[in-house]
Amino acid sequence: MELNKFIDHTLLKPTATNQDIVNLCNEAITYGFFSVCVNSCHVALAKSCLKQSHVNVCSVIGFPLGAMSTQAKVYEAKTALQDGANEIDMVINLGLLKSSDFNGVCKDIESVKSIMPNTILKVIVETCYLDKKELIKASELVLKSGADFIKTSTGFGTGGATIEAVEIMKAVVGNNKIKIKASGGIKDAKTALEYINMGVDRLGTSSGIAIVTNTISNSNY
Repeated sequence: MELNKFIDHTLLKPTATNQDIVNLCNEAITYGFFSVCVNSCHVALAKSCLKQSHVNVCSVIGFPLGAMSTQAKVYEAKTALQDGANEIDMVINLGLLKSSDFNGVCKDIESVKSIMPNTILKVIVETCYLDKKELIKASELVLKSGADFIKTSTGFGTGGATIEAVEIMKAVVGNNKIKIKASGGIKDAKTALEYINMGVDRLGTSSGIAIVTNTISNSNY
């Protein structure tokens, strides 16, 4: 199995420098990762670095809290796409979800998807802040809203991906045309394979090199 093709090679630290992004892109080329995942301000630089490669550029939107206005998320997504992003990972509005404003949650996602009908949209539900009932509901709303993926975590919350959370998400979306991305705390090949064998289609991690070379990573994402 080519683990590298499942990996979004990720650098989302607020202190990431331009040289850090260049290094990230060079690593992605060397190891043949599916994409790099960066904050929206770095999309243009990443795209430039990767223009002679097959590596995609993924941009996070509304990151890491998801609590900004829908208009702000739409504008950020538009800008990232104009700068060359191939995929968008947006953070769900957790406050609306916990307020049972399910229509508001859907509109937030639908508004971003409406400007990118032919581009992959992943929705981060930040599973560490949700109980089982909330996670089921969040998964149903992401499915209903037309997103292409549901994603576990930002890596900036109190926890990352878990087997239990992915099992719940898969139970909701598993038989439909929506995929799952596990992210946060995936640091080794054993864990990566465990998620892939569950049916996860993408892994978000800053430990991609450790995963494909079967070495130890000190990264938190």
